[in-house]
Amino acid sequence: MSKKLVIAYSGGLDTSYCAVSLSKAGYDVHAVSVNTGGFTNDEIKTIESNAYKMGVSTYKNIDAIASYYDKVIKYLIFGNVLKNNTYPLSVSAERIIQAIEIAQYAKSIGAKYIAHGSTGAGNDQVRFDMIFQTIAPEIEIITPIRDGKLTRQQEIDYLVENGIDMSWNKAKYSVNKGLWGTSVGGEETLTSEKPLPESAYPSQLKHTDPEKVVLTFSKGELTAVNGEENSPEVNIEVLNNLASAYAIGRDIHVGDTIVGIKGRVGFEAAAALVIIKAHHLLEKHTLTKWQLQHKDYLSNFYGMHLHEGQYLDPVMRNMEAFLQSSQDMVSGDVFVTLKPYHFSLDGISSKHDLMSAKFGSYGEENKGWSADEAKGFIKIFGNQNKIYQQVNN
Repeated sequence: MSKKLVIAYSGGLDTSYCAVSLSKAGYDVHAVSVNTGGFTNDEIKTIESNAYKMGVSTYKNIDAIASYYDKVIKYLIFGNVLKNNTYPLSVSAERIIQAIEIAQYAKSIGAKYIAHGSTGAGNDQVRFDMIFQTIAPEIEIITPIRDGKLTRQQEIDYLVENGIDMSWNKAKYSVNKGLWGTSVGGEETLTSEKPLPESAYPSQLKHTDPEKVVLTFSKGELTAVNGEENSPEVNIEVLNNLASAYAIGRDIHVGDTIVGIKGRVGFEAAAALVIIKAHHLLEKHTLTKWQLQHKDYLSNFYGMHLHEGQYLDPVMRNMEAFLQSSQDMVSGDVFVTLKPYHFSLDGISSKHDLMSAKFGSYGEENKGWSADEAKGFIKIFGNQNKIYQQVNN
């Protein structure tokens, strides 16, 4: 019987342990990494070289950056999605695309097993398992870390005993970098009271003089930065390079995990936070109040379902259709000033701006109705409140 197995391989401690132990257990291990941003070519080559040291038969790196943007990030921008009003779903969004790509690859090579290095205490186990079960129900899922309840030290000891000593203890912080942000975990995030030190964040403050940036949106998508047109996923990287030099986008997210416990994680997501806030400002100028109201709660549902691993439920396609259709008039320039540790939104320019002066200026000049028309409107508008108070008092 074939023991062909595909492993979701990041090159970290957990997936390295899985690769070595499964190879030694007689599986034909095929390692796959899914690039959702944040990797240089040299880093990918290092991951590949290390994978072969772990005893895998083949290694494949799948470039999913464009797919990641098109299938997920685009809708997170359309919805201005920030979980708990804080976190742009940097890692949880990545895991969905990685799981889909891995499941499809496993099917394409006829693998009988899929392995991942998730523990039994986090969100990723749910996301990976749910996607794998849905796309490839015929493939058995193997999770050595979860099943063995292994500690980090037990994994290190096993690898060292098997000749794989890569200074596993050196990294004080766990860093996961991707197109839509970087998560940072460490001993401080295991408690409720301690902040992450400045040094824990991958991007350090380099610029102190304010810098003005023009972001151009076309139907809700970021199509140019400072007049330079490019694909949205490239523009995200361009803006991230500009904004992360100001140490923008740092925070600690406290959230409810899928498994019912509270979790705390540091992150830096300079481009994501600037884009979401800039896009939201443009929407406030170009959408009606009812569009904005209904977008808010649907976007909240969309972000929560994505976080919980429900990406393949058809309701997600329904919400994406709504979000896409809401963007028809969300085009124009947003003017942003980057500053150390923060940014300001200076204003927008759009031919769809509903602040058009020919209809009057709020609180100043009225061109659309007479004083008597205003009085009549207010009387009718407040009629039900008046009736309720008179009847019940």
